[in-house]
Amino acid sequence: MNAPAPAADPLEIFLAATPGLEPALLAEARAAGFARPRAVPGGVQTEGPWPEAWRANLVLRGASRVLVRFASFRAMHLAQLDKRARKLDWATILRPDVPVKVEATCRKSRIYHAGAAAQRIARAIEEELGAPAAFAGGHGGQAGARDAQGAEVEADAPTEPPLRILARIENDLVTLSLDASGEPLHRRGHKSFVGKAPMRETLAALFLHECGFDPSLPLVDPMCGSGTFVLEAAEIAAGLAPGRSRPFAFERLASFDAEAWAAMKAAAAPDPAPAPARRFHGYDRDDGAIRGAAGNAERAGLAPWTDFRRQAISELAPPEGPPGLVIVNPPYGARIGDKGPLRGLHAALGRVLVERFQGWRVGLVTSEAELARATALPFLPPGPPIPHGGLKVRLHRTDPLR
Repeated sequence: MNAPAPAADPLEIFLAATPGLEPALLAEARAAGFARPRAVPGGVQTEGPWPEAWRANLVLRGASRVLVRFASFRAMHLAQLDKRARKLDWATILRPDVPVKVEATCRKSRIYHAGAAAQRIARAIEEELGAPAAFAGGHGGQAGARDAQGAEVEADAPTEPPLRILARIENDLVTLSLDASGEPLHRRGHKSFVGKAPMRETLAALFLHECGFDPSLPLVDPMCGSGTFVLEAAEIAAGLAPGRSRPFAFERLASFDAEAWAAMKAAAAPDPAPAPARRFHGYDRDDGAIRGAAGNAERAGLAPWTDFRRQAISELAPPEGPPGLVIVNPPYGARIGDKGPLRGLHAALGRVLVERFQGWRVGLVTSEAELARATALPFLPPGPPIPHGGLKVRLHRTDPLR
């Protein structure tokens, strides 16, 4: 058998997406100019050198994580896995002073013990690098092993090593990927206030795309909570890169070039412009939510673009300007409280929108088709079921209201 070799340049880059929203992420990756992107289960596959993985973390709003496949080889048993893992040039990838955790999954392979596989790879890294840098994990282990093709992993306790290598062993083929992101990408780095039942920023960005959001038009969220939809809309309009305010795992790699990264971030920053009109509006009945959302906007540099006010649904009215988008993630029973009173809330929302928001389009996220029907809004066929907070939600959209 041939010795294992690193994946040829360009590298295979996997952009993880919330299942069901792969087409929306594919459209974003195409618009951002990534090479030959294609949708696959759980995300989007693209390719390029390491700086393209950096750029994906910096500019993509809908990706939940970026994984880079750097090697693949066949192994029929643990001794063979150990031998071939040692043939990789780990010093070109990892630094001996930066700990790394190895996680493994096994499927339809003669190597069936994921924990033992992870330990062999971790030991190979330690001994080849000449430093005790690696920790082993496996399916059901400390952080929970996940598919190296992009399944999102939320393990990010402070004691976790800063780097993760994911080993996927399927049909005796070992594929090694590195998590280039670190913390999940919905953590933009400037949202310290999180309200009840929050929506992740990555999911909000993809729902905005599905609604045909136009950043030149107003947006209203009548139940804004911590302001996720409003802030994502404002960031898009301002041209601000979602990864501008946070660190990434790839910054701890041996191949990382700090000067090139600084230049990439500078190139992605928008040119200074006059303060815009506040055309992205968030309302909520909770004073604490409004204060928290406004604080999030201030930290993100979006205060000039956004307007947050305490207001009941009965007071909702279109802001100045042309018709735009109303998008809302209301409570839906299984998430907060009981469904009974929520039917009346949804019905009231629907009446206000029909009476006052002619020409506006509506997007509503809910796990309950019954509550969507209670609005009596003319929804198009709903989108696919999307996992969110332990539930399956759908996006319900309308054409411009008449």
